[in-house]
Amino acid sequence: MSLLKTAESKILACKNCLWARFVTLPNQDRIWTLTVTNYTPLVMVHGFGGGVGLWIRNLEPLSRWRSIYAFDLLGFGRSSRPNFPSDAAKAEEQFVDSIEQWRQSVGLENMILLGHSLGGYLATSYAIQYPSRVSHLILVDPWGFPERSPPQTQEGQGAEVVKRPIPRWVKTIAAMVSLFNPLAVIRAAGPWGPGLVNRFRPDFKRKFEDMFDDDTMTQYIYHCNAQTPSGEVGFRAMSESLGWAKRPMLQRVHLLPPSMPLTMLYGAQSWVDSSSGDRVVEIRNHVRTRLINNASHHVYADQPEEFNRVVESICNTVN
Repeated sequence: MSLLKTAESKILACKNCLWARFVTLPNQDRIWTLTVTNYTPLVMVHGFGGGVGLWIRNLEPLSRWRSIYAFDLLGFGRSSRPNFPSDAAKAEEQFVDSIEQWRQSVGLENMILLGHSLGGYLATSYAIQYPSRVSHLILVDPWGFPERSPPQTQEGQGAEVVKRPIPRWVKTIAAMVSLFNPLAVIRAAGPWGPGLVNRFRPDFKRKFEDMFDDDTMTQYIYHCNAQTPSGEVGFRAMSESLGWAKRPMLQRVHLLPPSMPLTMLYGAQSWVDSSSGDRVVEIRNHVRTRLINNASHHVYADQPEEFNRVVESICNTVN
């Protein structure tokens, strides 16, 4: 944990107006939280295996006119690592309950809620359960929306989430999810772990190479995921094979209040299929979808200027 703290501190050293602290929940679990204070809050929820440090290209630009909250999901990053149940619904409920307890502990009445990948799935689940707390829901390349279709004769067809060649790191995680905790290989690698991250996720270093001339981001990702398995256990409980959720969100998105604005952002070159956004448009009103050109799954890092501009524009429609 101390090495993760060191890596994160280096990443965020160039940011000003940051307030970082542990928010203690009623059950004594702790949620590591980053705040940029100003005006109406935007709350940012990272994806699987990530942490607050990945928002480094977004925090300062988006905090010019409003308060920003970013936290490590329970079981990830520097947050507490409790046990998660093996039941999909119960695991999802534990994640969502922790977000609501975090909101109460921080004292927010409502928020613009933005979630990336797994964070998008959990943000949607949260908005369904606590709609009065969400002024606008922003989903960025969200995981877990499509319903699984029968096998197709040609690989990649049908309702699968994949619309492009599947990255090697996605295939690796998928194989591990079917056998054991998906990040176990990083822990098993011991001191070779950072090298393993570089091998399977060289894109992370490239996305931030203009900000760091060393392996800071690789070290950060490694130390986020080399700790006691927790959040990944919850993710495994909710997952069924590559890219699929056991409880697909397309089956529940109609439960969002009809009046709640929803925006879905996708990377035009992402492996996540944006057709799920088209289905949401068919299911409910007040939905906008948008493709960010020249961006893959990590839209916020691939095209940060465009991402920040779009998110700021969305936030400005709230107040």
